Amino acid sequence: MMDISKLFSLEGRIAVVTGGSRGIGRMIAEGYLAAGCAKVYITARKAQVVEETAHELGDRCHALPGDISSMAGMEMLAQDLAQRESKLDILVNNAGVAWGAPFEDFPEIGWDKVMNLNVKTPFFLTQKLFPMLKAGASPQQLAKVINIASIDGMKLNPWDTYSYHASKAAILQLTRRMAVQLIKDNIVCTAIAPGAFASEMNKAAAKNADVVSKGIPSGRIGDEFDMAGGAIYLASRAGDYVVGTALPIDGGVVNASVPRDFVDPSGS
Repeated sequence: MMDISKLFSLEGRIAVVTGGSRGIGRMIAEGYLAAGCAKVYITARKAQVVEETAHELGDRCHALPGDISSMAGMEMLAQDLAQRESKLDILVNNAGVAWGAPFEDFPEIGWDKVMNLNVKTPFFLTQKLFPMLKAGASPQQLAKVINIASIDGMKLNPWDTYSYHASKAAILQLTRRMAVQLIKDNIVCTAIAPGAFASEMNKAAAKNADVVSKGIPSGRIGDEFDMAGGAIYLASRAGDYVVGTALPIDGGVVNASVPRDFVDPSGS
C-alpha cells in the first residue's frame, strides 16, 4: 500500500539553500523544514541577515554566511559544511542577481556579475559539494540538486535585463547537461523557473502585486506555499523520476497565456 505521507516527506535530510535568507530562498528553506528536513543550511553574503533568518526559522535552520560569487568563497562554504556534515541530500542553487540598463549603456560589470553568480556559481558550487552529495545518495534515496532559473529564461520580459535573460536561459541548459552526469551517481538535477514572487529582486511583484497580477492567468502573484510546494516535490521521493526538467511555477505565464499583440490567424 502506498504511503502518501512519505511520498513528499524530507524527514531526516540535510539541505543547503543558497541565497536562503530572503525571498524565494527563504520560502524554500521554510518549506523544507516543514517537510521534515533534519537541517537546512542557508547562505547569504550579509552575516547578520542570514543569522537573523536562521534564528527566525528555528533550531534546525543554520546560517552559513559567505560570498559564493567567487571560487574562494565557494571553497570556504564547502569546507565549512564538510566540517559540520559528512553528507548532503539536497542542494538548492538559488543565489542570484539581476542588472538592468539600456542596450547602448549596458556595462561589462552588469554582464560579468550576473553571469558569474547565476551560471558559474551553481556549476562550481555543485562541483565542490559533489563528494558530499555522492556520499548522501543511493538508489533508494536519491540526492537532489535544484537550480533556480526564471521564466525569463523561457520567454522575454519587457525590461533591459540582457545578462539576466541570458543567464537564466543558460542555467536551464546547464541543468540538462548536469543531469546527464549526476544521475550516474544517484543525484537528480532539476530546475525551478519562478514567475512573479514578491522579493527584493522582483520589486514590481513586491510593490505592485495588483498590477502585476493582471498579466498572470491565475490572477495573482506566487506565494510561499506555491514555491515551497514545487521545491518539496522535486526534492522528495515524489520527484525522483523528474530528471533534467525545469518546472515553471508562474501561474500560467509561460504555458497558459497569449501574447497581448497576438492576432488570431483564423480571423475568429
